[in-house]
Amino acid sequence: MDILGFIILAIGLSMDAFSLAIVYGTLNLSKKIKNFLSITVGIFHFVMPLLGSVLGLFIVHHIISNPDILVGIIFTILSIEMLLNIKELDEEKKDFKSLANAFLFGFSVSIDSFSVGIALGTHNENIYLAGTIFAITSFIFTFLGLNIGKFLTLKFGKIANIIGSIILFILAISYFLE
Repeated sequence: MDILGFIILAIGLSMDAFSLAIVYGTLNLSKKIKNFLSITVGIFHFVMPLLGSVLGLFIVHHIISNPDILVGIIFTILSIEMLLNIKELDEEKKDFKSLANAFLFGFSVSIDSFSVGIALGTHNENIYLAGTIFAITSFIFTFLGLNIGKFLTLKFGKIANIIGSIILFILAISYFLE
């Protein structure tokens, strides 16, 4: 996968963080918490694909002979999962009274990066480049979502999640067709 492919994938992965950040942005969080959340999401989006790639390499070498099918399945599941969780956006407003809640936010929106890391590991992709692009993109999307959340409606957050789901689904189809 080239840099453009990583950027497109990073945008798809960052949409759930963006959509949730829009929701949390309506809580008028302090600037310190907004910065911490954005950095936390970025770090998780770097670390999770690295961990996933280790598992992905194991799967390719010991379990599955055609990694394209595994990648297509993972991306399909992620896109469907994102679509199914759209309703939860309205219910997930939380009060960030502790740093543990911020870590939980960062971890929860970065789980999909772990799965993508599995997929990338099966193809021996440059996981450090991918992780860096994922981290920067997710940091930017989270930061923007938190800062413009109070000006946007929850409906836009749902649309952002749908766009992310569609991007992942298109990538899934492309892997099935390879």
